[in-house]
Amino acid sequence: MGTNGSNNIKNNITWHFAVDSGFTYLIRLYFCELNPRIDDAGILRFSIFIQDQLATDWADVFLWTQNWGVPVVREYVVIISENPKKVNLSLKMHPHPRSMVPDTQINAIEIFKISNYKGSLAGPNPDPPTQTAVVTHQDSNKKIGVSKKTLPAVMGAVFGVPLLTLFIVAFFLVKRKKYIAVESKKHGTSGGGGSSSLPSNLCRHFSISEIIAATNNFDELFVVGVGGFGNVYKGYIDDGSTPVAIKRLKSDSQQGLNEFMNEIEMLSQLRHLHLVSLIGYCYESNEMILVYDFMDRGTLRDHLYYTEKPSLPWKKRVEICIGVAQGLHYLHTGVKQVIIHRDVKSSNILLDEKWVAKVSDFGLSRIGPTGISMSHVNTQVKGSIGYLDPEYYKRQRLTEKSDVYSFGVVLLEVLCGRQPLVTGRRSNGYQLLNGRSIAMRRDVCVRLWILH
Repeated sequence: MGTNGSNNIKNNITWHFAVDSGFTYLIRLYFCELNPRIDDAGILRFSIFIQDQLATDWADVFLWTQNWGVPVVREYVVIISENPKKVNLSLKMHPHPRSMVPDTQINAIEIFKISNYKGSLAGPNPDPPTQTAVVTHQDSNKKIGVSKKTLPAVMGAVFGVPLLTLFIVAFFLVKRKKYIAVESKKHGTSGGGGSSSLPSNLCRHFSISEIIAATNNFDELFVVGVGGFGNVYKGYIDDGSTPVAIKRLKSDSQQGLNEFMNEIEMLSQLRHLHLVSLIGYCYESNEMILVYDFMDRGTLRDHLYYTEKPSLPWKKRVEICIGVAQGLHYLHTGVKQVIIHRDVKSSNILLDEKWVAKVSDFGLSRIGPTGISMSHVNTQVKGSIGYLDPEYYKRQRLTEKSDVYSFGVVLLEVLCGRQPLVTGRRSNGYQLLNGRSIAMRRDVCVRLWILH
């Protein structure tokens, strides 16, 4: 961009590439810091926007490579929604306000077109060329004679084609109705006004074709995370206007229909700033898929350890922990029946674009004690090792304090920046992040909860 001072902060570099609509594109950006004056992280920092969406606001080539003259590649995926004409794919680079040098840089750009869910790379047909009407003059007698001969054929075409079309439409409507009835019976859902085991009236029901289109037939390039339930894909719905997170149950998962139904029934009735929002689900063709709002910042765990991302400031860490506490407090006291999450951990805490924390993954959640005389729920132990309440683990007695214990472990993660469990030959198994036995006292975590 040049080096004419701080005025560059107000400018950006923009490229427009003509592409076919209705396809996914892999954008590969090449960087290499060749300026010997840039010898530390933070000197040259810039933002990257793809199709007017923020790809990263922390592009720092020296931070990525930790050296001068070392090449590095960054890849991004973008979906271009359907459009009958050619469209432009935009790439913008903007200096960061905190950059010591108000500039941006890039060495090369590659764009790869990925086949759509039909396995095709063919673009939309070009607009047909306009044709001028050809008018011929005929003798009036010949014209009348032709009209009389062709009148029956024209009348047959006028009335026959609509009747044939109505017959075909009616045939396919009957076939579709029978198919829906079979599928509804197969999946335990109702296509009519009868009762349904899934709350389609509370959240959106997606067809498998919509999910395939949103993920480009579950393209591996779209995978943004992997959990116990299965892969999580970033997709786009509503003609590519809405980014979503799509969680697909994998065949070898220990979770299944119960967890799938449980999450739908729980999240479709819960609404809170610090709980992830369920948009809808897909239960079709032996697929169990959940669709959520997309969280741009990923999981809390992604920002704590084993990451190249900048360290979280302490103020932001405290705000995130307070948000998680408010979400859990709503589950325990803000609904008609106590809801116990049972799987509170840093990888189940998502962060949106504004760093607002949201508790996610309600597949293992349970309704808490319902009667006044009941102090706990006897249930099979489920959760994640390292976050499990020892009392629940030993006695199979579940209370909301089990969530408090798990949240206490998350607080220690945020405080120490270390994972809850480490495995090694010396330990002969698992150890907590503080190096002591797994039977960490719960009252410590309760005190941490009270402090927040």
